[in-house]
Amino acid sequence: MSNIIEIQHLSREEKLRVMEAIWEDLSKEDAQVESPDWHQQALKKTEQRFRSGQENIFDWDDAKKKLRKRFE
Repeated sequence: MSNIIEIQHLSREEKLRVMEAIWEDLSKEDAQVESPDWHQQALKKTEQRFRSGQENIFDWDDAKKKLRKRFE
């Protein structure tokens, strides 16, 4: 592909934005993607930790902002 962006020249913020755009595009077709068994097991473990008070919930937009600040 001759039009691939050279990732090493992007800033961290630009890389994160590209990753988000790719993920958003891929998630539009999430019904077509079969989740692997290990993922279901990981979700069950997380749910157990949450119910026992060992896991916290964070707003996705706030989490993204924190991550962007961390990697600026």
